[in-house]
Amino acid sequence: MRKTRVPAYLLLEDGRRFDGHALGALGAELSAETTAVHPGEVVFNTCMTGYQEILTDPSYAGQIVVMTYPMIGNYGVNDDDRESLRPQVAGFVVRESSRSASSWRATGDLDSYLARSDVAALQGVDTRALTRHIRSRGAMRGALALAGAPESETLERTLAHPPMEGCDLARQVSTSEPYQLPAAGEERFTVVALDCGLKLNSARLLQARGCRVVVAPAASDAEELLDMRPDGVFVSNGPGDPAAVTGAEAAVRMVAESGTPVLGICLGHQLVCRAFGASTFKLPFGHHGGNHPVRNLERDQVEITSQNHGFAVERKGEAIPGAPALRLTHVNLYDRTVEGVSHRELPLVAVQYHPEAAPGPRDSRYVFDDFVATMERKSRRALAEASAVG
Repeated sequence: MRKTRVPAYLLLEDGRRFDGHALGALGAELSAETTAVHPGEVVFNTCMTGYQEILTDPSYAGQIVVMTYPMIGNYGVNDDDRESLRPQVAGFVVRESSRSASSWRATGDLDSYLARSDVAALQGVDTRALTRHIRSRGAMRGALALAGAPESETLERTLAHPPMEGCDLARQVSTSEPYQLPAAGEERFTVVALDCGLKLNSARLLQARGCRVVVAPAASDAEELLDMRPDGVFVSNGPGDPAAVTGAEAAVRMVAESGTPVLGICLGHQLVCRAFGASTFKLPFGHHGGNHPVRNLERDQVEITSQNHGFAVERKGEAIPGAPALRLTHVNLYDRTVEGVSHRELPLVAVQYHPEAAPGPRDSRYVFDDFVATMERKSRRALAEASAVG
């Protein structure tokens, strides 16, 4: 943790400036180019813990994440809490970064981790005021810079940065080649994961349930996915605008119509809904945190969920406009947006929230159990049909 306090700031595209001190890679630039600017879409996250999982969540690609909890970094970082191999955020903003890492699991401190990972960050910011501004004005582009960078230049770079609408970021964070993750224990099923920004904990939970996970690039078509002979297909979370992810909708629909069980979460949920005719729209400031209440309409229960998305599926009453084959199953209790659907005939379900959490509550892990149960039912039917023919 550096001892000197280097002045720096966050400038939003509407001209609002928030001052603080450099953290991570931003502070390391003091001896290099002091006018470097780091743009991205500014969003806030309400989690109290789990900052390393947040930093490494591919769904945050292209975004500067503001943590609302005032103290971040107090338990340091380690090699086990990553959701991908490296941090994915465009920037990081906190009220106070802890000077010490007080955990037996820690292998380093937050500041050094951010610097080593080339993540520009800012501390000492009035994150309450910043969050209130985003809530009232909506998520917007912004940029981090050292105090020596002229505001005019920073604003110019900010406005030149592409808005999130229309951005296909899934292919940027996806694997370029397929790879496999073995089942934990006896292998029962093969699940192909369409990697739109896969979090490692989703794969871990599938592995723990006896699934060999074959991770496929986001650009894979239906034929490539089905050639892997999956018992089920998992469409992962990811960043960007679902309407911009070319090819994924057609692939998802063809896989589902083949009778293969499909589970989609987050961006995967949006792609599943769009595949069957639904539309998506950008939320004012998104849902980012570990405390979002969702009503499960089928179980008549409320789940506290982990969420990270800036887009949602259009809804009209209990219907999904343009997608009559989809049935509404979950609703967000904050703003009544769609949080889950199932297909009326095909073995397909999708949820907007993150049942794998990491970080967040574990209320919704049954989603993975239900997915495995669907694959089991299909397997039993196939065996029964084969026996009848024989």
